[in-house]
Amino acid sequence: MVLESLTSPFKAELHPGRLFFLGFVYCSIAIFLSLWIFKSYSSLIMVFLTTMACVPLVYNTIKMEEEKDLQDMGERWLLKEHAKALAAFMFLFVGITIAATLWYVVLPAETIAILFETQTATISTINGAATGMVTGQGALFVQIFLNNIKVFIFCILFSFVYGAGAIFILTWNASVIGTAMGNFIRSNLSFYSDLLGFEKTAQYFQVISIGLLRYVIHGIPEIAAYFTAGLAGGIISVAVIKHDFGTRKFEHILLDSADLILFSIFLLLIAGLLEVWVTPVLF
Repeated sequence: MVLESLTSPFKAELHPGRLFFLGFVYCSIAIFLSLWIFKSYSSLIMVFLTTMACVPLVYNTIKMEEEKDLQDMGERWLLKEHAKALAAFMFLFVGITIAATLWYVVLPAETIAILFETQTATISTINGAATGMVTGQGALFVQIFLNNIKVFIFCILFSFVYGAGAIFILTWNASVIGTAMGNFIRSNLSFYSDLLGFEKTAQYFQVISIGLLRYVIHGIPEIAAYFTAGLAGGIISVAVIKHDFGTRKFEHILLDSADLILFSIFLLLIAGLLEVWVTPVLF
């Protein structure tokens, strides 16, 4: 397909920054197609269309990473090679998130009410659960960490069962984060809409920067953890499909995947600590 031919796994790992623009384009096209063809269900259809565009690249990248595992290289070298794939996936995710944020900010209110309906309902549910059940920072950290672990398990299972299935979970998360960021920016821009001249412009840039930074601080290690988990599940899935199980090479693949899983859990701990004790202090 046309979108699939825009880049290759090798080019993606060589120039990961380019995937930011690719993610932005994928999401933007998905948004306009979903509004045009499936407007009433666009909040979910745009996630599916974005996922469909990402799957070939993500799956072929996972296949390439699995082939590296079969070369009997050292674990440190493998982790360094996997880091290239993770960097590419992160830029892809950020591109999708920024696209969702941008279109939330610039589209008419009646359009975003339909386009981000499910995402807005999800955010309301999460906020309601957080305020209704948590009585202290320690309890909040436990709740956030357990919720992140649930998403982490989904990423492994979806990647193992569907090959590149984790990209659906992560695209959905990107749309939810984009909705939250867009709502924050849009709400605060309207607050400063009565200001004039340079002061108004300065306030606009300040609001946009704060809206991005409040989610980036803990979001980067959290999403990196999900991609790491998805990569681990995907590598095992590809190895099983190729009938490598039962061999010494498959044992090496399992060891490499276990290292990725442990690293992703460590990243989730860092993300939880930042979200509970750092982000609220700064914002």
